Amino acid sequence: MSEINIVLVEPEIPQNTGNISRTCAATGAKLHLIEPLGFKIDDKKLMRAGLDYWNLLDIYYYKNVDQFFSSNEGPFFYFSTKASIIYSDVEYPEKCFLVFGKETAGLPEELLKKNYSSSVRIPMINDARSLNLSNCVALSTYEVLRQHSFKNLKVHGALSAAR
Repeated sequence: MSEINIVLVEPEIPQNTGNISRTCAATGAKLHLIEPLGFKIDDKKLMRAGLDYWNLLDIYYYKNVDQFFSSNEGPFFYFSTKASIIYSDVEYPEKCFLVFGKETAGLPEELLKKNYSSSVRIPMINDARSLNLSNCVALSTYEVLRQHSFKNLKVHGALSAAR
């Protein structure tokens, strides 16, 4: 079974984290939130964006990056505009951690320098600074799932019976 872990380092915008929570719930990915958070976990905007999927979510909280890394064993893939490897050129194992930084600053450069060979980027035009965090998480999560044939996900839909 795939075990995708989404890691948000100091997320700031409740709507993004709510959207990411919904993506995690719908795909079976685990969500790891590393403090400080830019919102309270009971924030109305967070709850509204996550809709009624909270009961499907497997979520973990950490006081800081050190606590997260001492509690988890990789492999870790770091998403950054500063990386040179394209996210879709990587072969992701079934169990992996996709690590994302806060909306205003991304991941700390110190962390990226130590882990540059496992840092990946999502391509965009030169004049674009970044993509929305929740879009990046969705895109990368589905790339990992695609590589593993969408294991354990409903892949076929059906139309309603004709009247």
